[in-house]
Amino acid sequence: MNNKKSPQTNNLNNLPAWDLSDLYNGSDDPQVQKDLDKYKRLNKKLASAYKGKIKDISPSEFYKALNVVEETSVLGNKLGVFAYLNMVTRMKDTKAVAFYQQVEEKMTDYSKPAIFFTLEINQLSAEKFKELLSDKQVAKYKPFLERVRRFKDYELSESVEEIFHDKSVTSGGAWVRLYDEHSAALTYTVDGKEYNDAEISKLLQDKDPTVREKAGKELNRVSKENAKLFTFIYNMIIKDKAISDNHRGYKAPVSARNQDNQVDEKALNALTDAVRGQYKNIAERFYKLKAKWLGVKKIQYWDRNAPLPFCEDKLYSWDESVQIVLEAYQRFSPKLKKLAEPFFNPEHSWVDVPPRDGKRSGAFAMPMPKNFHPYLMLNFIGKQNDVLTLAHELGHGCHMRLSIEQGELNDDTPLTLAEVASVFGEMITFQSLLANLDDDKAKLCLIASKVNDMINTAIRQIAFHFFETRCHEERKNGELSAERFEEIWVEEMRESLGKYVTVDDDSRSIWPIVSHFFHSPFYVYAYSFADCLVNSLYQVYQEGNVKDFEDKYLHMLSRTGVERYDRLLKPFGLDAKNPEFWNKGLSLISHYIDELERLDKKLKL
Repeated sequence: MNNKKSPQTNNLNNLPAWDLSDLYNGSDDPQVQKDLDKYKRLNKKLASAYKGKIKDISPSEFYKALNVVEETSVLGNKLGVFAYLNMVTRMKDTKAVAFYQQVEEKMTDYSKPAIFFTLEINQLSAEKFKELLSDKQVAKYKPFLERVRRFKDYELSESVEEIFHDKSVTSGGAWVRLYDEHSAALTYTVDGKEYNDAEISKLLQDKDPTVREKAGKELNRVSKENAKLFTFIYNMIIKDKAISDNHRGYKAPVSARNQDNQVDEKALNALTDAVRGQYKNIAERFYKLKAKWLGVKKIQYWDRNAPLPFCEDKLYSWDESVQIVLEAYQRFSPKLKKLAEPFFNPEHSWVDVPPRDGKRSGAFAMPMPKNFHPYLMLNFIGKQNDVLTLAHELGHGCHMRLSIEQGELNDDTPLTLAEVASVFGEMITFQSLLANLDDDKAKLCLIASKVNDMINTAIRQIAFHFFETRCHEERKNGELSAERFEEIWVEEMRESLGKYVTVDDDSRSIWPIVSHFFHSPFYVYAYSFADCLVNSLYQVYQEGNVKDFEDKYLHMLSRTGVERYDRLLKPFGLDAKNPEFWNKGLSLISHYIDELERLDKKLKL
């Protein structure tokens, strides 16, 4: 593949595809092997110069060692990200998949000599660690070093860490790869036409209820047909994680994620309890309205994201969507727009837009070291939701450009904060769209769509969290059957969505489509965490009582990798440790439903 300075396009309105030539000119670029060789040398250099010597190291030598670690990390990210992005848009290309696996295996092998480094840092006495940090040059890496020390109690001996490191490509990582490859290869048939997983999900937003029903049932059928493999993969992923957790001493399946997110169990419980307590007031109340608008007593599971029959099914062009989002960003802060604009440079695209055969479903943003830039992946077909998805992923991209200023090693934003900029980007774009509407019916349609998304983010992700928790806990007693996974899924979906949504045999098998269960166990609660946080933050913004809110917000994004969320929220007068904080965030969703009920009554729909 050679895509240098000529972004790929497809025949769907010439949508841009990313140009990876900033990294390499394809998998056969000779520079790939040169960089792999350099990566190997750097890891060996670190071990040769410093292994066994950290306990007595001088601050000046320690600073040199940290420089080597940072240089190695930058090179490793460049290689790993290219291999992944080169594959993820064409997962049916065996050459691209094989290249990705080859790079992963080599980097795992080559990085093994460096395992000692963080282990020896954590063997330092408190006095020695303090002495090193007191040096002005070493202090530059303080966030990284304090993060390393945070995991001190969960590290194992070097020999055991090497085993876990070696087996990573054949254990958890291998199961995730199998899940991704198998999912990408699946085909779905509706009315004689074949769709991939990215395309079939778009049919669930079709205005024709018959199309939605066929797509929903087909998703369930294909999931059920592949249940044996997905069930086995998920059992292995859970068990692999449990083995690691048990050796490291984590008390619960979610504990490792909490440690990484810097969220204590009490804070997580406050969030999940608050959301569960709002199931009826938010989800059930909204779906009661939606059922009425769709002309049924209860909606089917696949109708949750259905467009309303009386709403204009407007399609947005790519250029129009970009303009809408950039204007919303500009209205909030010209500085934010300036961060966003380079993603859309027609000469060197940072965004891969069109859905196509073999491309991974969904959307994501990929961070990169400072001397490169982030990449965004979308599956854009022009729906209103696609506009908000663009705003979401662009929020990630802008955040990444800000936070990387802290340095490659220091910039390690936890998931709970990683979703803040994206959700906020969606919110300001939604508000911008709403402000341009005068017609009550158009307002209702837009607010209903936003509430739908907010429920998917704040409510449904917590239901996913409860599903995960139960699966991981029950797996301790042995493998779970496909039927048991389905039972847990149905119970959690029914409770969270309420009595106006039907969850039955036609939707009970689709739990494997939630890729986070496989890719990143216990990731999902971060979405709800961020949504509630952003809702509270946005209400503060609307109140106008915080001077220079916009600049404070951007400053907060630049510090997410180096400061805890509770400290970052202080300038906005918010305390995430207070249970009422979460209810404040959820109250914004409830307020929008109040407005929907008012508009519904006024319009007599």
